[in-house]
Amino acid sequence: MPAPYLSLTWTDHVTGRRGFLVVDRLVRGVASGGLRMRPGCTLDEVAGLARGMTMKEALHYDPEGRYVPLGGAKGGIDCDPRDPEAYGVLVRYLRATRPYIEAFWTTGEDLGLSQDLVDRAAAEVGLVSTVQAVYPLLDDERAARRRLSEAFAVEVDGIGLDALVGGCGVAESVLTALDRSGTPYAGTRVAVQGLGTMGGATARFLARAGLTVVAVADIKGTVSNPAGLDVEALLAARDAHGTVDRRALRPEDRETSADAWLAADADLLVPAAVSYAIDPENQGRITARLIVEAANMPVLPEAEDLLTARGVSVLPDVVVNSATNAWWWWTLFGDIAPDARGSFDHVRRSMRALVDLMLSRAERDGTTPRAAAHALAADRLPVIEARYGRHRPI
Repeated sequence: MPAPYLSLTWTDHVTGRRGFLVVDRLVRGVASGGLRMRPGCTLDEVAGLARGMTMKEALHYDPEGRYVPLGGAKGGIDCDPRDPEAYGVLVRYLRATRPYIEAFWTTGEDLGLSQDLVDRAAAEVGLVSTVQAVYPLLDDERAARRRLSEAFAVEVDGIGLDALVGGCGVAESVLTALDRSGTPYAGTRVAVQGLGTMGGATARFLARAGLTVVAVADIKGTVSNPAGLDVEALLAARDAHGTVDRRALRPEDRETSADAWLAADADLLVPAAVSYAIDPENQGRITARLIVEAANMPVLPEAEDLLTARGVSVLPDVVVNSATNAWWWWTLFGDIAPDARGSFDHVRRSMRALVDLMLSRAERDGTTPRAAAHALAADRLPVIEARYGRHRPI
């Protein structure tokens, strides 16, 4: 595996907290990847996420589309986003990485951070935009920026479109897998870890498709109901970090431990919160037959080997949760209009085609969905780099 193009560690001079930036590679001189904030974030974690972003970009390559594939990158800050000092740390991190954002790193919200918060901090340090490095690649920068601004202003049922497209993509990945196996939606039980942007939207789309969400977990614990939870009520009772106000629970809803979602009596699990949630020790508690990675890197490789050996399939993050990143670029480059219907239609169509291709490749090669996704990305990367070039001097 080649070394990343750039890897750096930053130390906050005020608090001593550390941040990281890894650019896995550049395509046409630019890389794409969000910025996360969580306690315990490490350079190795960020490097793995950056490599995943390279694959996500490659997997959505369409030679007929306007969307130009980019390289992969990721930023991370070792800090609890609930800490009173968190915003100041974020501002100082962005001030330190401003030259990279201006030159070649396009970024946005990820775990622990909202786009509004990132945008506010970016403006405070003098950035035009957290995606300004891609502007030179646009045919009409003014029109493109207007499209993206309009798209971010769209709300669906009181929720921003940008907060829904990723979960729409995860849900469509689930539905594609169910369709291929001939499994009816009605009666299929789901447990979701994390009710933030990605987990919340995924739960909403799956419930509206007819699946039964029997458990959701947040930082306070797991809420479950074998007859099905009222997903809309739980979503309405969330705070900014995805924590549910327990006063919204019904008498028949049960509260258990934070890790109880792992052993939920469910057909599929959706880890949508933190990395490394499923490890070799706790994977034995899982009875579901399908795990859908809405979070980045939630299943450790050693755990996935054990799960695969006992017949549990894992749909990988590099495909499943890739719609948010792709939607930004589809909108900015002009492949889709800044509206909800066109966005959801494009996400559903693209994700269904990609998941179907991945699962067909896995069946053909006799391998796992993750190995198939990696093989597809490896096939596309040389084509992308031959057409657009890999690096440019800084």
